[in-house]
Amino acid sequence: MATDYTPQPTGTGLRAQVQRFGGKLAGMVMPNIGAFIAWGLITALFIPTGWLPNEDLAELVDPMIKFLLPLLIGYTGGRMVHGQRGAVVGAVATVGIIVGSDVPMFLGAMIIGPLTAYLLKLFDDLVQERVRTGFEMLVDNFSAGIIGGAMAVAGNRGIGPVMNTFTEWAGDGVGRLVDHDVLPLTSLLIEPAKVLFLNNAINHGVLGPLGVQQAAETGKSVLFMLESNPGPGLGVLLAYWFFGPRRLRPTVPAAAIIHFFGGIHEIYFPYILMKPRMILAAIAGGMTGVAIFMASGTGLVATPSPGSIFAYLAQTPRGVGNWIGVYTGMLASAAVSFGVGAALLGFGRLAEPAAEDGDATEEKAGAEEKAGADGEDTADGTAKETSAH
Repeated sequence: MATDYTPQPTGTGLRAQVQRFGGKLAGMVMPNIGAFIAWGLITALFIPTGWLPNEDLAELVDPMIKFLLPLLIGYTGGRMVHGQRGAVVGAVATVGIIVGSDVPMFLGAMIIGPLTAYLLKLFDDLVQERVRTGFEMLVDNFSAGIIGGAMAVAGNRGIGPVMNTFTEWAGDGVGRLVDHDVLPLTSLLIEPAKVLFLNNAINHGVLGPLGVQQAAETGKSVLFMLESNPGPGLGVLLAYWFFGPRRLRPTVPAAAIIHFFGGIHEIYFPYILMKPRMILAAIAGGMTGVAIFMASGTGLVATPSPGSIFAYLAQTPRGVGNWIGVYTGMLASAAVSFGVGAALLGFGRLAEPAAEDGDATEEKAGAEEKAGADGEDTADGTAKETSAH
């Protein structure tokens, strides 16, 4: 499944292992990208700051990001490991970590879904030859129920609280960097934390309150732009559009529109999870944008929510210097992110699945064999005709 989106790495080195890990993440996330787009559209349209605010329809947003999307990831991860039975127990176990955490459990679902399916696979392999005829369905159902339920409880008591603690640590780390006035370095924490879907915790839990205090004193704050800048994500998506796997490119324009105009940054996170090295592009773009924001002394008057170009237009204070600083930083961050991302994708050379190359090689070899066989048949026929005469 992963090879539909990423090249199949060879070798046993660290780079190959990281690529395999990224391929597994892609295999869990990318088949569900349509659900991410659906959630992004609903969010961009119907939340109070959206294009078509609707209080009733906005109630779809939280259940989708907290329950539906993690469940789909856990289900898909379980299916990759142990088919339909693995998918079922993966989804059951994912519910446990969803209930045990205050943040969307995408990363937790990527862990517990395949893990639970693997435990069930081990059990099935152990008892496969030992179950008496007529008891197969009973054993299958009860083993799935017991293992899935046990892992749901373990996830609720173990993985969920760990992820909450990790969220607090990430927020504290960003806060320390802000306190020490090394703002460009915050991208080293913010961008990876965003990809793990901790963006709201960092923005609204750390940067937002600090920015409000600063804005009350000076009328604007650069802290509002550290996490919400849509430039790095746009650059990553553009790099995928021009140089990413060909099978993936048709999904990118819709994601870019939702991200840049709708402000739903979560839409580009799966693209980085698919190829973890692409986080370097987001970090480079983020640091560039923050450096320009600081050099120009600009800021926003409030948190742009969601982080779209329209929200930025609404929150940019008056003054030519502010407008130049904000949008120069945004464009520069997108350009740097795009350039680094394109290089990391090898300008298209490293993006195509190995399966496609293998298929092409097999087709070429098959054509050569067929041509050789036809030549042999022709030679045999000529020889037979000659001997007949």
